Amino acid sequence: MANAKRLKQLSFSMANKAGLLSEVATAISNAKVNINSICAYESENIAYFKLTMDSPAKAKKALAKLKIWATEDDLVAVEMPNKVGQLQKVAKKISDAGLNISYVYGTTGTGRSSICMLKTSDNRTAIREINK
Repeated sequence: MANAKRLKQLSFSMANKAGLLSEVATAISNAKVNINSICAYESENIAYFKLTMDSPAKAKKALAKLKIWATEDDLVAVEMPNKVGQLQKVAKKISDAGLNISYVYGTTGTGRSSICMLKTSDNRTAIREINK
């Protein structure tokens, strides 16, 4: 059974350069903040980051020292069994509620559960429908 909850995410973009991930991770680490999930990619020389962590406020402050202006977004964190068809069940519940999924990222790791981060057109309703 899937369990969904609201989570804060920091998002930002900037010109891509060698060492950027190291610079970002160092700033957050030096602020004593643990990164729980990350999605980072480059498109047309712009680096895009989406991160969840144990203290978004502290991380945002640390990034500001590097002139990185992060926005704080709400998203849905869904923990589910690491079994065939679990993401399909979650996606179906969201679809049946008439909601759009803007993006998703996640991992199964090597454990018995997987975690996906989702941004939907109505996160509150998505959480309610997933947890039914």
